[in-house]
Amino acid sequence: MLTTAPQHTIQSLNILHLEDSELDHQLVCRALRKDKLVFAITRVDSLADFGQAITRHNFDIILADYRLPGFTALDAWALLKASVAKLPFVLLSGAIGEPAAVAAIQLGISDYLPKDDLHNLARVIGSAIEVFKAKAAEARAVSELAASERRLAHFAQHLQSAIENERASIAREIHDDIGGSLAAVRLDLSWIARHAESPQALEHVTTANEMLQHAIGASQRIMMNLRPAILDQGLHPAIQWLAEGFQRRSGVKTSLLGNQPGMQSSKAIQLTAYRTAQEAFTNISKYAQCSEVKIDLSDAEGVLTLEISDNGIGISDEALNNPSAFGIRGLKERAKVVGGWLDISTRPGHGTTVILTVPLDGDAGTHNEADFL
Repeated sequence: MLTTAPQHTIQSLNILHLEDSELDHQLVCRALRKDKLVFAITRVDSLADFGQAITRHNFDIILADYRLPGFTALDAWALLKASVAKLPFVLLSGAIGEPAAVAAIQLGISDYLPKDDLHNLARVIGSAIEVFKAKAAEARAVSELAASERRLAHFAQHLQSAIENERASIAREIHDDIGGSLAAVRLDLSWIARHAESPQALEHVTTANEMLQHAIGASQRIMMNLRPAILDQGLHPAIQWLAEGFQRRSGVKTSLLGNQPGMQSSKAIQLTAYRTAQEAFTNISKYAQCSEVKIDLSDAEGVLTLEISDNGIGISDEALNNPSAFGIRGLKERAKVVGGWLDISTRPGHGTTVILTVPLDGDAGTHNEADFL
């Protein structure tokens, strides 16, 4: 291993030269000096020395002859790829033929320069380093973006879990406190009705009972929306219950296609499908102006599919891409948590279709209700 350096190497370029010819090495040094490049250069001529050099020293670039005794530059490139060192790698060789040079570039080698073209060496080195830095920056950006997306997904999962926990807590309070109080009021009204003699008093008791029944029904509906206990009966009955309730309140004809009450999926996936249908019905009632809604629920071929279509006015691109459309964004994030995805197909004047797709095998089926509750 031989190191050659000019006297002034402050802020110099550190080069590793894989070359078995001392004469060719000196020609490279002369070409670099001619271009007034400040550098330090280390020559190695064996694969073992090359491996030691890339692990022990910090180089800025590698220049490599193609054919050396017992190995080629491609062997050195493979050794570099297997190491922790990441460096631009330039082939500096005699005529190796265009196919070999192209194949080397396709493997990821930075560039190729014939030895009879050394007057362009400084330019090739500068270009290789700049391209390498740009690719490294791009790789870091992609990695950081992926990490950011993972953090966002974890935060979305945590947020959904917190929301569902809060919903469950409120539902329990309604059941225990408000439900108990309403039941006590009903008992008192029954006592008053049995002992009241005035027709006017009985009329007021009857009116109060009607209002009480309405309050009890409202509290039960609110509890069901907050924590859908009907999911204990299965996803199909739960979606059917939602559809019937929507049709009753809105007057919009609503039909559930597919008769699969026994479909199997985790509680987390069922809750995701239920909340998707719930949000879809809410949006339809507010914006769709439709006369018919069709729901298709299936678990064919190990994939849960929930498709909800209306024949309403559709959604404009502006509304669909509105940054404030947190309901749709929340559903998409919820779908991701269980390994699925949400698609929305719409055309102004031709209705909207919301499709939830979740694979039921592999990791998608490993989520449990604790992910959300």
